[in-house]
Amino acid sequence: MKRLLLTAAIPALWLAAVPAFAQQADGPDDIIIADVRRPAPHFPADLTPAGVRAADDHLALEEVNGAEAMAFVAESNRKALAALEGDRRYETFRAQAFDILSATDRIPSPSFLGEGIGNFWQDAANPKGIWRRTTLDSYRSDATRWETLLDIDALSRAEEKDWVWKGADCLAPDETRCLVSLSDGGKDAVVVREFDTSTGLWVEDGFILPEGKHRLEWLDRDTLLVATDFGPNTLTESGYPFIVKALKRGQTLAQATEVYRGDIGDGGYGVSPSVLRNGAGAVQAVLISRPLDTFRSETWQLIDGQPVKLGLPERVNVRGVTGGRLIFTIDEDWRLASRGDRPIHKAGSLLAYSLTALGGRGDRDTAARIRDSETVFEPSDRQSVEDVAVLDGGRLVATLYDNVRGRLVQFVDSERMSDSRLVNFWNQQALQIPENVSVHLGDLSRASSRLFYSVDGFLTPSTLSLADARAGVTETLRTAPARFDASTHVVEQFEATSSDGTKIPYFVVRPRDLVMDGHAPTIIYGYGGFQVSKPPAYIPEMGRLWLENGGVYVNANIRGGGEFGPTWHQSVLKENRQLAFDDYAAVARDLHQRGITSPRRTGVYGRSNGGVLTSVAMTQHPELINAAVIESPLIDMLRYHELPAGASWIGEYGDPRIPEEAAFIARYSAYQQLRPEAEYPRVYITTNTRDDRVHPGHARKFAARLEAMGHDHLYYEETSGGHSNDADPVANARRWARHYVYLAQQLMD
Repeated sequence: MKRLLLTAAIPALWLAAVPAFAQQADGPDDIIIADVRRPAPHFPADLTPAGVRAADDHLALEEVNGAEAMAFVAESNRKALAALEGDRRYETFRAQAFDILSATDRIPSPSFLGEGIGNFWQDAANPKGIWRRTTLDSYRSDATRWETLLDIDALSRAEEKDWVWKGADCLAPDETRCLVSLSDGGKDAVVVREFDTSTGLWVEDGFILPEGKHRLEWLDRDTLLVATDFGPNTLTESGYPFIVKALKRGQTLAQATEVYRGDIGDGGYGVSPSVLRNGAGAVQAVLISRPLDTFRSETWQLIDGQPVKLGLPERVNVRGVTGGRLIFTIDEDWRLASRGDRPIHKAGSLLAYSLTALGGRGDRDTAARIRDSETVFEPSDRQSVEDVAVLDGGRLVATLYDNVRGRLVQFVDSERMSDSRLVNFWNQQALQIPENVSVHLGDLSRASSRLFYSVDGFLTPSTLSLADARAGVTETLRTAPARFDASTHVVEQFEATSSDGTKIPYFVVRPRDLVMDGHAPTIIYGYGGFQVSKPPAYIPEMGRLWLENGGVYVNANIRGGGEFGPTWHQSVLKENRQLAFDDYAAVARDLHQRGITSPRRTGVYGRSNGGVLTSVAMTQHPELINAAVIESPLIDMLRYHELPAGASWIGEYGDPRIPEEAAFIARYSAYQQLRPEAEYPRVYITTNTRDDRVHPGHARKFAARLEAMGHDHLYYEETSGGHSNDADPVANARRWARHYVYLAQQLMD
């Protein structure tokens, strides 16, 4: 019999904000909601933006470089470094992590660059990195000869800047003119400069864009399509552009010609142009994506300089063009009014459609669209399409996941007779890869129909291969050396049952001879958002610093990810978010029931959206864990839309300005749910001052409130590197060492 114990005098608003199950009682049918006689002390009296602001006693910490904020950071860092870097294990962990991150026998990640191969490389001698190139034959050899194109360490010294490489976009087909993006300190915002790979110099009259979150594409050698900050009232509330202009060489941004305009009220990550070319560099289509919110968008094609809206679903991912057909996946069932409720295509499908048919308007084009459409692949309920490479000649290469296990498949456009006429279909050919691994597509060359791909697994170092899609052959180029002893561990996949009965898969990497008595120190990694899949991955620093010391690593494929396609993601959007948190708790309980670990030995780790997950795990289920690494997190979910670039994620979480949506967000928002009397584990919160994607105020305020309530915790804020933590291997080694020292203290000591 279920027992639900509530106090009768609970205000209706507060009752709506109580987590779904705050405390597990003696049996599976007994759920007790703990301590609901009064709200958490900082829970807002009302959930309007003004009410939320009034209840926030740490608003000063939202000022990124404010005096009070930086004083808080300095004192918190002092305490955290004493506890973590003062640990006897720290220097060993740091040195081991640095050796891995800076090893010269790593696989240099290749990209096609003109007739050669490009690579960006960081090591002990080049911590900020060098952009370099070689030939394919030289890359194949054991003694690759590299030519340096750009030295970021030297550039930083010469210009007295903390430059962080953010990539280069080179104009096909010769790819000698490149737009190089440089970030000051690792921010998402970048400065763009034009570089000539044939001379190794910056272009004298080249394109230069000031710091910003640009969306840009080469249209031709002397023209860019640019979406950026063009001045007052040209950015959405998220800080992203909604206007696209054509910028000619020699023009200023103010002189550029507008070619497309969305609306200042648009959501998502900003309007974005795409120039799709064939292998010879000829333009096949110019498309513009106008985001309506985080996941919905309109797709427009520029035809003779005029935008034409394409008849595509709003939840769509354009992959490329081949043979006059647009290749795309859809994240919703595609229905047309004339067909009723019966979808013409299932969510998650990979499709090929005539661009001409898509340019029509209304249901008068239904017959033409269906006739000209081709279903390349329709996944089952436990499958998903991940990466897609579009090549010339009607060839596609795609990575598919089947129960979170990778497959590599080539699709070839073919013809056959049907009803006395030729029809197109896509022949499917599986390319051989090992079992139980992830597969990732790298760069491609449309001119030669070749592409790089890699495979790896929890205990399997990455192998890099080159596929020739036209010849249907693959070639192994390099295999990374093992960074830890994998012979002592095994990988297993289990399922936990969530609160609504859904089966949640998870991987366990554990010692081969583990005794199932609950003693194993265990990290549960989770993300659960934005349709981001988390398949098996070789994580060398985790293996060296954690597995080799007897630890267990768990990868929880909770809802919100893309492991089983768009439905897996959309099932926990907005008002259903609690289900993702329930999934995570279910995995922890399942591990405990199997005897793999116990609450005393269980820790959680998540970053970014995973910071929402781990902070909620801590506040809703402190009885299940004894450690939490909460990195670069969203935590104050009632004010996340106020902190740049939070409003771009409203499609994922909901809008706190809408009363009913504020109510369901308030039920889990960890910043507002903290209680002084709760028995939380000592947690480690960490972020980055230069993070302009997830505002550091989230982490700062959470740590400050824990401190004010007297809860033991650690808070550390790195001052450079940005959200991606890609500044240099020196800083990254220190970062991983701090993580694993903390986890060892909590779960092993």
